[in-house]
Amino acid sequence: MEHVRSGQDQEQERSAGPQLARMLRRWWEEAGSTTGGTRPTQQALAARLGIDQTTLSRYLNPKHLSTAPPRVVEILHTQLGAPATELEQARTLCRTALRENGRKQGSDSTADQAADPSDPSGLGADGLNDTSGRQPSRWLRRALVAAAIMLAFTAGALVNEQLSAPGPKATDTGAAGALSTSEAPYEWPLLRMGEEDQFSRARALQNLLNAHGYKVLADGFFRQDTRDAVMDFQQRHDLPVDGKVGPLTWPELVKVVEHGSGAFEVRAVQELLNNVGQGGTAVSGKFTAATVQDLKFFQRTHGLAATGRVNADTWLALLVKQLPPVKAPAYQRGTSPLPSAPL
Repeated sequence: MEHVRSGQDQEQERSAGPQLARMLRRWWEEAGSTTGGTRPTQQALAARLGIDQTTLSRYLNPKHLSTAPPRVVEILHTQLGAPATELEQARTLCRTALRENGRKQGSDSTADQAADPSDPSGLGADGLNDTSGRQPSRWLRRALVAAAIMLAFTAGALVNEQLSAPGPKATDTGAAGALSTSEAPYEWPLLRMGEEDQFSRARALQNLLNAHGYKVLADGFFRQDTRDAVMDFQQRHDLPVDGKVGPLTWPELVKVVEHGSGAFEVRAVQELLNNVGQGGTAVSGKFTAATVQDLKFFQRTHGLAATGRVNADTWLALLVKQLPPVKAPAYQRGTSPLPSAPL
């Protein structure tokens, strides 16, 4: 029995998950050794990733591991200065580990169902046994699993086709930062003056207004000063002057953001990236390499060209994909003024 268990342990150690964890841990342990810098603490790394330290520790522990998602692997590679040649190897291990985890979960689920003591009839959750009480034949179970996989694949293909539909392209002529109107499968959100903190979308709006020369406080509260700036912008761009930011105003307001862009528009992008559920993005107003990496990851995972450049398609996807906010960011808490009366 001990020999069998030892063999199973060795096989587990050779699987992709532990290999990835060992690689990530080595990156962390060796960080700073070649450049003479200081290795970051796991607490600091976790804060940068937007996760808790316990989760990060599991990503780095081959004995009690959780498989790190692709974005975490990529950010760790950059933050820890790991060898460039190991990034693709880590990505491959990550993809393999996720597939192995999926297969294991499926096997565990089947075993649990077969041994479920709460089902004395022996029919199982799907009731597929025949009248004699025998379990379905092996070929039938395989056929059912194959059919389920095919349905999931078809549904995924349809979603990917929708997300990959052509959208607006940035123009290289006309005013600096001008963008064409969007045909992406999303709708521009509607923002208007109100009492509530409208969080990342409103702060992005206010930063974009400042990028156009206005002076409004980017605190997430759509007050009268923000509404006045919106109305003036609408009048100057021959838009309906209603003080609301929707499908006509957003395309005129957003700018192409790339290396060399101004701090306000960069900050607007970072505000949105920081709240799409892929880990923290520093809101600094500087278009750093980390910002580009976060941006490319978002673009890849939402059917957009991973250019590291923000055009109308990316602006639209960022605005639509904002998570329901729980609270203002740490740098914002306690600094927001009282909101104005509603419209």
